[in-house]
Parts: sequence; structure tokens; C-alpha cells
Amino acid sequence: MSDKLERFIFEHADVRGEIVQLDQAYAQILARTDYAPAVQRLVGEGLAAVALLAATLKYPSSLTLQVQSQGPLSLLLVQAGSDGALRAMARSRAKLPEVADLGAQAQEGTLAITIDPEEGGERYQGVVDLAGGSLAAALEHYFRESEQLPTQVWFSASADQASGMLIQRLPRDEANVAAEDEDAWERAGHLAATVTGEELRALEPSEVMRRLFYEEDIRVFDPMPFRFRCRCSRDRVGAMLHGLGEQEMRETLAEQGQVEVHCDFCNEPYRFDAVDIEALFADPVAQPTRPSQRSH
Repeated sequence: MSDKLERFIFEHADVRGEIVQLDQAYAQILARTDYAPAVQRLVGEGLAAVALLAATLKYPSSLTLQVQSQGPLSLLLVQAGSDGALRAMARSRAKLPEVADLGAQAQEGTLAITIDPEEGGERYQGVVDLAGGSLAAALEHYFRESEQLPTQVWFSASADQASGMLIQRLPRDEANVAAEDEDAWERAGHLAATVTGEELRALEPSEVMRRLFYEEDIRVFDPMPFRFRCRCSRDRVGAMLHGLGEQEMRETLAEQGQVEVHCDFCNEPYRFDAVDIEALFADPVAQPTRPSQRSH
């Protein structure tokens, strides 16, 4: 199974881990964009990051990772649902340096993690400055500052694959171990740090675990699948256009003959002609019910 995440824990220790590999979902997202290679890699790392974080959501929710900066990368926005749905977008104001670290690509940047419960409940957001020169280092910084959980993260993204690994020291009350291995966290970190990007992308998660932790007592859980799915729809776009106001929509119609909107995440086009706009503002509650006019 491609596009999957596998979780594991060290038995009798306070260490948990996850490994995610994405290929089809990552490819589908990139196929709808024309991002430069440096941006593609950041999108891949961001997708791996939200997959690792979303795997621990206890209730139906969406999780968003957002990087904003004053540098060449103005925005990286990646979302994952507790159901395994993934989508991503990026914006740049200049060409990203190919070999530069994240500090140069996203100067004066911030990293925000937001969790939105789908069925009510309190929205959570944590924001930290970008630190460490990579998305992995920034995420580790986030866990230290916002979650107070020792965490180590590795990412690797190529033109067609994205992968990531996370290990984390559990709080004592969550670990709940009878015979705790006091050295497990330090040992796990040393072993995990030997992984290469190629291994993360090319090997099955079970093989990565075997190579890294072959002397450890590991328990592995059932894999979690991921897929590309955008939440955009004609109804949502219609509601957005309604919010912009009737005058602006009619001016756009007069200039262009139609109102066309492309989803920032999947680049899907939505077109509204004069009849659609008339229906949209004739009944503000009801959205247009005409078949979606999309180009594929």
C-alpha cells in the first residue's frame, strides 16, 4: 500500500515513532501546479509533516501547517484530515534559492500549527518562529516551545516521493510503563539519526524500523492510509463570491463575460456566467444548482 503511515512504540519505554511515505498523493498535488523544484520539496516535506501530526488526532479534525515569511517563500499551507485527506499550496514572491536552507528561503518566518475539530470543540493554534534552517528543525522547535515534548523529525522529498519520520518522548503518564527503560529515548535518537533520505523514501516503513531498531522491542500498529482530496466545491466558491458583493461580481462580468475562480489548492477552475451570478444574488441563501462547469 502506497501513501501510508505506520506508528510504533518501544515496549517498556517512553518512546513512540511514526514513518510516513507518500507518492501518489504527492504526485497528484504536484501535477496540478507548476512549482519550482525547491518549492516542490518544501511542499513534499510539509505533506509528510502534517501526515505525521494528523496521525495522532483523537477526534475528527483538520490539521493545518502554515509557514509565512518575508523571504522568497511567502506562504506554505498544508492540510491533513483525520480521515487521511491531504492538500497543499505554496506562494512565492521570488525564485527560491535551490541550495539555501529554510532560513534564507523564508526569512523572518513563522510556523503555525492549527487543529480545527469538525464537530465543534475548541480550535487550537500554536505559533513559533522558524528556527534551525529546515522544516524538520522548525517542527522540533515547535514541539519544544508549544508542546514541551522532546521530538526529533526527519524529512526527505524528491520529485516524486515524500517521506518523513518522527520519534517522540512520551509524558510519563502516557507512557505508563511498568519497567521503564531509562536510556531508551537517547538510544532511539542516536539510532534514528543514522537514517538516510533515500532509505526513508525507498524502503518499506517496516524495513526502515528493522534496520534502525533491530535490537529493540518494537510494537507496530496498523498502517494509516493517506490520499489527495481537496475540499473545494462550486457551492463554497459561490458563497465566497457572494461575500465579495454583487457590484464587484457584475463589474467582473461586464469586463470578462464570466467570473472564473481557480482553487488555490488543486487549481480546479469554477466558472460563473451571467445566469449563475443572477441566481447567486437573487437568493442569497441558495447556491446555484447548475452543473459544475469544470475543465479537466
